[in-house]
Amino acid sequence: MADAQILGAAKTKKVKLDDVAFGARFNGPLVHESVRAELNARRKGTASTKTRAEVRGGGAKPWRQKGTGRARAGSSRSPIWTGGGITFGPKPRNYTFKVNRKERRAALRSALSVHAERGTIAVLDPSPFTAPSTKQAFELIESWPARPNGGSVLVVLNEDQVDVALSFRNLARVSVLPSDEVGVADLVGAASLLVTEEALDELTRRAKGEKAEEDE
Repeated sequence: MADAQILGAAKTKKVKLDDVAFGARFNGPLVHESVRAELNARRKGTASTKTRAEVRGGGAKPWRQKGTGRARAGSSRSPIWTGGGITFGPKPRNYTFKVNRKERRAALRSALSVHAERGTIAVLDPSPFTAPSTKQAFELIESWPARPNGGSVLVVLNEDQVDVALSFRNLARVSVLPSDEVGVADLVGAASLLVTEEALDELTRRAKGEKAEEDE
């Protein structure tokens, strides 16, 4: 059974991690599919260009068909003209595609298990953060021996842990997210994972497909 160190506590303690959520075998293709789905869902898909039928002008023929010595032209809004329409340009579209629920959970377990296997996950004790303190948050991260040198850190919190979020949000290469918004792409993109016990319980429930007690 894997465990995680508690950061911020007066004494060195460790928390046991769930075997199902943090002891899964890594499934590369499934993680890749889930990351693609999450990143695609974040795309707005609002890029748009005008075709020759949509640009303004071009109603009159630029010059007569024959006798000028120039190439034939029917409209100044042709794609080969400056200011003309765009051929095969982007149009508003939806990039999302579906990944089954069981596949998403399996990918989440894979991403969490990688952090557990590498020892790059730790549990944050929020009690010292009685008020927002960026300095205190910086010193805590710097004291983490398992953190890769200069690597990015993902801090996962509960929605009510506002002071902790304010303490970490301005640090370089540190991202702060609520536990219900963390995706596989966020976990894979972070070199280290720092979570509170409440957020750890939420991630474990999500990975195992269990509902929160208040939802039952």
